[in-house]
Amino acid sequence: MVLVDNILQQRERENNPVKVAITGTGAMGQGMINQIANYTPGMKVVAVYNRTLDRAVKTVQKAGISNFALNPGNRKRCQEAFDTGRIIITDNIDNILHLKGLDVIVETTGTIEFAFKAITGAFENGIHVLSFNAELDSIFGPLLNKLAKDYGVRYSLGDGDQPGVIMNLYRHVRGFGLEPLVCGNIKGLEDHYRNPDTQKAFAKKWGISPEMATSFADGTKISFEQSCVANATGMRVAKRGMLGYHSDNHVDNLTHLFDIDNLREHGGIVDYIVGARPSPGVFVYAATEDPYSRKALCYMKMGEGPLYCFYHPYHLLFYEVPGSICRLVDFNDPVIVALNGLVVDVVAAAKTDLKKGETLDGIGGFKTYGLCENHDIVRDERLLPMALAMGSRLKRKVSRDEVLTFDDVEMNANNFLIEIFQKQAELFQDTGSL
Repeated sequence: MVLVDNILQQRERENNPVKVAITGTGAMGQGMINQIANYTPGMKVVAVYNRTLDRAVKTVQKAGISNFALNPGNRKRCQEAFDTGRIIITDNIDNILHLKGLDVIVETTGTIEFAFKAITGAFENGIHVLSFNAELDSIFGPLLNKLAKDYGVRYSLGDGDQPGVIMNLYRHVRGFGLEPLVCGNIKGLEDHYRNPDTQKAFAKKWGISPEMATSFADGTKISFEQSCVANATGMRVAKRGMLGYHSDNHVDNLTHLFDIDNLREHGGIVDYIVGARPSPGVFVYAATEDPYSRKALCYMKMGEGPLYCFYHPYHLLFYEVPGSICRLVDFNDPVIVALNGLVVDVVAAAKTDLKKGETLDGIGGFKTYGLCENHDIVRDERLLPMALAMGSRLKRKVSRDEVLTFDDVEMNANNFLIEIFQKQAELFQDTGSL
């Protein structure tokens, strides 16, 4: 972080800020705009996309920005506004994707299809992308990472959300010469049957959508987050849905829940604990066979082993985004990217008894929740990824908690995401998914 701090201060002195566009002005987008505009030297928000212009304008004004151009029009006028230092506010993403001189787009919409098209459009125009969209990266991260390299740009999920914070800790621990065996998330609540009605009050209190609040509560969000970690590390899940132990103890005292031989058989696992402390932190359990290291860790009050606990007690969302941007743009150091094909997927399970002919809603909705499963099982059993479920129609009656398959639903034959899903499978020689 010292390197990031220094390089941003240097950019400030040289009047050469990192030029950032933000897509989406929900809770995350609002925080990022405020953080960059008011507290980050050497970086500038130069463009904001949102479907609702009024919300984008209010967000920018709350951050103390008054010199903006509202929907300037065609690409030429947008470029003129950009070149004269005015911040562009637009509901046309194409106006941002073609800006010459833009360094990076930060994707915060939480969508799947729109975000994929926006990100690949940025790649095509030589723009780096930092994403705060675990849902998208969970299913298309390998393809996005490869496309970025093909176009000579950079792509990464950001720091501040759990996957990035876990990956920082994973790299830190591995740098000690230790063997990470559990990459863990700490969760305060899990109830698969929560829905936008039950979460309405919580969502209103914190200025987020009921669907987002639902995805937090029903376990879908943590499933997407942990699948991103799995795809970046090669770790798997110990069982469908992860182990998901419940405890009010500190993670320091919970290493006994995991069998080290079983962890090694899986090549390490991603998982979570409900109710543990410090909440809302993350943790890594690691091991070593080196007698010297074991003795030293014991001396340093890390315990007797065989698993040693390392944790980070918080994740600070948009506060940590500027550092992620700088790492990506100035150091070519992505926080977290998928390696080479999918390792863990998030599959759709019925939140309630569903009737034949029903159309499935989206993430954080009334009808399905997401569960992690190892990709080889997903492929072989033709399980339906949560990110592809929306809009599909049931071909049979489905009982609550039953995991859906492609054979259970009628997909839209012109579904763009299905085409991309097949393209990714072919690219990574992972046939058999459909």
